[in-house]
Amino acid sequence: MMIAHQARFDVIVRSGRPLWRVQGDNVNDINDMATALRDHILAAPRAGRRRLVALAGPPASGKSTLSSSLSDQLIAAGCKTQVVPMDGFHLDNRILTARGLLPRKGAPETFDIDGFKRLVDALPHSETAYFPLFDRDRDIAIAGAGHVSAGCDTVVIEGNYLLFDAPGWRDLHRCWDYSIRLDVPPDVLEKRLVERWLAHGLTLDQARARAADNDLRNANCVAQSSLKADITVTM
Repeated sequence: MMIAHQARFDVIVRSGRPLWRVQGDNVNDINDMATALRDHILAAPRAGRRRLVALAGPPASGKSTLSSSLSDQLIAAGCKTQVVPMDGFHLDNRILTARGLLPRKGAPETFDIDGFKRLVDALPHSETAYFPLFDRDRDIAIAGAGHVSAGCDTVVIEGNYLLFDAPGWRDLHRCWDYSIRLDVPPDVLEKRLVERWLAHGLTLDQARARAADNDLRNANCVAQSSLKADITVTM
């Protein structure tokens, strides 16, 4: 079954799960997408007093942009919302160096999965919660830099591995009241990743190598082992 949605979305239902194909990825498209997702999220049942929304996707798929727009749309609808990025749970570079994992930073084994799960378990019921934020320019996580307030109704959690079907990570699936997966073609991801690393001062060769040797490997890992989302958005 296929229906048009706001002339920008093709919605295909497969095995009872909707998959949206979106034409274009400019700011207006993202805002339209967030508006449409907002209504689905607000209608979804919740397990705790605070709703948890997972926004999963590979590196450079647009998670940060969409999560920000989605938060704005939910707030405009009267639902106090905050974004919690998973990136704050990167292990410190000193630990990664000691384990020989620094070149693979961003891979599943380079995150503090236990610390992240403790936060996720606490969010539905805790009055307040503090979480680390990742400073990309300094390449470090800063403890306690983020704060989910007592009045927050909905948390949008964005990260690569929120729907990852692997030991430890798959346990998160039960925590989401609503889940969204972004699916972006590899060539688009590569272009965005190279541009990202160029912006951080790498040469073109270095940026291409960084994208190919690490980021795209992680993207492929996510693509091959992903649990079902409530909705998948293909750009």
